[in-house]
Amino acid sequence: MPQQSYRIEGMHCASCVQKIEKSLSGLSGKIKVSLSYPQLEIQSDNVPDFSELKSKVEKAGPYRLEKSETAESEGKKSYWATYYPLILIVTIISIVSLRGIESLHDWMLQFMAGFFIVFSAFKLIDLRGFKDAYASYDIIAQKWNFYGYLYPFLELGLGLAFLFRFQLQGSLLFSIVLMSISSLGVIQALRHQRQIRCACLGTALNLPMSTITLVEDLLMVAMSITMLLQG
Repeated sequence: MPQQSYRIEGMHCASCVQKIEKSLSGLSGKIKVSLSYPQLEIQSDNVPDFSELKSKVEKAGPYRLEKSETAESEGKKSYWATYYPLILIVTIISIVSLRGIESLHDWMLQFMAGFFIVFSAFKLIDLRGFKDAYASYDIIAQKWNFYGYLYPFLELGLGLAFLFRFQLQGSLLFSIVLMSISSLGVIQALRHQRQIRCACLGTALNLPMSTITLVEDLLMVAMSITMLLQG
């Protein structure tokens, strides 16, 4: 049975997938809408015209269907190709954090400041998109819709507190609580092997949910605990 793949722009969460699937429900054949690598796969003896598919997808919401020869290959990208943007961002933050440090404690504070400020900035680029993506796996955002809007500002506040050394003990404690809660949602998603988008950098980059997300959260927890113990 012939199969065709298309890329879908504008999907952020499970709700987006459901809207598009509902809009395409009248078509014959096997239809699969994937969020991890936003795409539509149709397996049918009579694949509809692209214009018809595009019209149905656009009726479902602010989505855009595109012909893509790389839709299938995107799901098979190497680990390095997938996570290169994230690795680059974290590496730059690590290097910049070396400036003027006198101890490991200083470096961790500067790294956490850069991490929270940069990551919150990516989320704030598309706040609504982040909110929808985050609600697909975070245990609080799933129950309290407004939390997805609030979370980037909490990260930004933490970053500024670490940057200016403001109320460090309280900020470190809050960091432990915030990132521990965030990690619980990630663990839940990984345990159920859900193929969803990671919202750690908002919607600016299309990163799949993986253990990398969990490592990010737990690294912030570990650094916060270390600095608290060091006094």
